[in-house]
Amino acid sequence: MLHPAGRMTTLFTNACLLPCTADMPVIDRGWLLVTGEVISALGGGAAPEVPGAEVVDLGGDVLMPGMVNPHSHLAMSLFRGLGEDVDDRLYRYILPLEREFVAPDMVRAGTGLSALELIQGGVTTVADMYYFETVVAEVLDSAGLRGVVGQTLADFDPPDHRDFDEGFARVEELMDRYRDHPRITPGIAPHAPYSTGMAVMERVAAWAEANPGYPVQIHLAETGPETDWAAGLGLSPVQAVAQAGLLRPGLVAAHCLHVSPDDIALMAASGVGVAHNARANGKGGRGIAPVTAMRAAGIPVGISTDGPMSGNTLDLFAQFAPVSMFQKIAGGSRKPMPAVEVIRMATIEGARVLGLHRHIGSLEPGKQADLIRVSMAAPRLHPVYDIYATLVFSAMAPDVADVMVAGRWLMRGRQVLSVDPAKARADAAQVAGRFRGRMAEIDRALRGR
Repeated sequence: MLHPAGRMTTLFTNACLLPCTADMPVIDRGWLLVTGEVISALGGGAAPEVPGAEVVDLGGDVLMPGMVNPHSHLAMSLFRGLGEDVDDRLYRYILPLEREFVAPDMVRAGTGLSALELIQGGVTTVADMYYFETVVAEVLDSAGLRGVVGQTLADFDPPDHRDFDEGFARVEELMDRYRDHPRITPGIAPHAPYSTGMAVMERVAAWAEANPGYPVQIHLAETGPETDWAAGLGLSPVQAVAQAGLLRPGLVAAHCLHVSPDDIALMAASGVGVAHNARANGKGGRGIAPVTAMRAAGIPVGISTDGPMSGNTLDLFAQFAPVSMFQKIAGGSRKPMPAVEVIRMATIEGARVLGLHRHIGSLEPGKQADLIRVSMAAPRLHPVYDIYATLVFSAMAPDVADVMVAGRWLMRGRQVLSVDPAKARADAAQVAGRFRGRMAEIDRALRGR
């Protein structure tokens, strides 16, 4: 950490306050008091006098909850932009590079770069599923972020476990180290139904039964081949997960593109949450998820980025317009997915997907002081008729000026305090150089055939 920062009493005044509570109010000239790690009071109008508090006059800037990204693969920031125009880049580059180079040092470098990006974009809570998740947890903890970390299990020769027994052992190591951590929530992440199979999903369901309150992350109903795999069992992917006993509260299902009305009803009755990846889905040409229908059925849906290899960014602001526009395209109208609902999904609803809504996601007394300041200085943010529309369609990540998690400043005035930006970039560049060398070897070998 560059600047260790103690927790204190902070009084924010003169804010455009967006608490993101049930009715999504807008409080002009709002104020909010943070005492230690928690929000202790908030309101509108004249702020109270609080002796000894640091007073932060926001000058009309937005004060809102830190945003929640419920699905990512943080270390894959090191694959960002790699082989974008190569049709077979997954098998030509990505999987070989993962098998050869994914190790604790690579995961540390990629997650460090991602932690910097998250803070600068106003994301204070992130869910990750990848390999060597104890390293991911260490990096997020050091950065001061809140994380839900799931050790991935898969059958395609993953880099950190030779078989599922070894994968489950890694899950237990993660649980032992972070079970009682105040900001890091450990869990398990079967990669997808087709890459684990029914027997392993049943084993994961038994694990979830033995570890209530800890999340399970999975890719679900994402691709055509996955649908074909399930059809071989006479089921849909959602039905296969249900039959394995894994469609249950605490399941974070990413993508959910290929879901029928019957699947949606089953998901709603089971209490699962969905992580929606509009930008990555669109970039991959995979279609538009039926988000409007899922939310209408009562399924909480959060806005996520997927891995930076797929969506190229961990910036939730870059997701907002696609989230809204894709639902409008699907519905043939401007009415679906209004801006206020997009912000709800990025805050309190995303927290609900991760089971953290009692602690974060909205600005309320007693909740953790995870919050961000969005500067209104840029001319593209004016005039303001609807602040939610402004945030969804005009705001950008560089507008985030300040970030606080659990009462601790992670960024002030765009200066990141908990991550060394130069080191994060240098570490990433070093690994990328190794990737480039191996890619050149792969290309030469293919040309020589």
